[in-house]
Amino acid sequence: MKEKKLFSVDDCENLSNSEIRDLYKKYVNPAIEQLFNSFDLGHEVIDYSEGVWIYTKDNKKILDVTGGIGVLTHGHNHPRILKTRINFQNKKKMEVNKTIFSPYTAVLSHNISQLLPETLSYSFFCNSGAEAVEGAIKLAYKYFQGTRQFILHSDIAFHGKLLGSGTITASKEVDFKFPSISNTTKFEYNNIDSITEQVEKHRKSDGTSNVYAIIIETFSASYLRSCDNDFLKQLKSLCTQNGILLIFDEIYTGWYKTGNRFNFLDSEVIPDILTTSKSLGGGKASISAYISTGDVLKKAYGDIKSATLHTTTYNGFAEECATAIEAINIMEEENYHEKSLNIEKITKNRCKKLLEKFDSQILEYRGKGSLHGIYFKTDSGFGKILSLIPFSMTRDKKFLSKIISASISNWLFKNYKILVLFSTTENSGILFAPSLIINEKEINYFFDSLEETLEHGIWKIVSKFASKQFSSSLRD
Repeated sequence: MKEKKLFSVDDCENLSNSEIRDLYKKYVNPAIEQLFNSFDLGHEVIDYSEGVWIYTKDNKKILDVTGGIGVLTHGHNHPRILKTRINFQNKKKMEVNKTIFSPYTAVLSHNISQLLPETLSYSFFCNSGAEAVEGAIKLAYKYFQGTRQFILHSDIAFHGKLLGSGTITASKEVDFKFPSISNTTKFEYNNIDSITEQVEKHRKSDGTSNVYAIIIETFSASYLRSCDNDFLKQLKSLCTQNGILLIFDEIYTGWYKTGNRFNFLDSEVIPDILTTSKSLGGGKASISAYISTGDVLKKAYGDIKSATLHTTTYNGFAEECATAIEAINIMEEENYHEKSLNIEKITKNRCKKLLEKFDSQILEYRGKGSLHGIYFKTDSGFGKILSLIPFSMTRDKKFLSKIISASISNWLFKNYKILVLFSTTENSGILFAPSLIINEKEINYFFDSLEETLEHGIWKIVSKFASKQFSSSLRD
């Protein structure tokens, strides 16, 4: 019988890049290993991270402008967040609170209610954004005791990848259909006529509405598009007239990502249920929440029989709640609102100058707060690249858009040690979505590097990257 080998935590820190990749191929997913290996970053081993910087084992210093895909509003390893978690552990505090009162759940719920409109007062804490969305859907459905059957979502929605949240996600990046929950309907984003049409379509025989909820991102982090205030007011009025619950998803945008504490606070519209996650955990805790009005919570779960209908093993986990308490206090005390607006001001100014200088290469830029995208033009010249790549790779309808974005992203890492995300939701582009602690010098370093990159010409950069991928595919 083969002897089993178990690695220790210390062993993790001594693995080489090739050893890590080999473990991925054997025990994680060989396709993930292949994907990561396509980029220069895939050949590095990370040592540690701090602020907006990542440090490799061979002493490279990398500027991270990804914001941890929404998680690292505070940056990597914020000292106050670390101190909170270490103190919690040193004091041997109790983590699981399933049958006793938790001061951490109580205080976190209180603090969140103090920072939101008065009606949004009841919180439930779970682990991921998708879980919060699923909890919000269940809450809205239970509110009507199963007497209404439909939930409406937008045509550019991203609410998660679980079966329920995935059903009301309309991401164009996902081209595989999983089983879905029933009775979901799409409407056109920021189009009140489209929603009105769907509401009218889903009426019962007695004329009352059969829609229990409408869920929407008031700012789409995937598409960097906003709902306008008039639309939101009309949407709220439509919901009120038909007794429909309104859910705002601010999983990504919440906690100052778009300037205000929550994006919906730029309007006068208050939802019945709000979802949040990512920044809430301070970059260290896996925590999310849905927050509802008292009327909704009490009618759905406000009796002894129903109080525990929606719980999870880890909901309200004490160390995660303690971390979130500190994360919120940091954002309030250190004026993250001002930080976000300052990032927006500098970024829009630099993007405007980029567009003026490289109008033949840049299609547009858009964004708000700390979430921005720079999108590139494509023309027939890029079709030549397709001849360099195996046919199996080019069957992807978004292949050209993906390879342009990937090429520029990889170029920025290889030549300037900048980690940046790229987007292919609509057009080819890269995202500038840094932690809110980034300073002006670091922002300008990113844009100076991008400017130098575009001076090389996108065609040349893409050709080099495509040639590398072709050579790699031949070796494999």
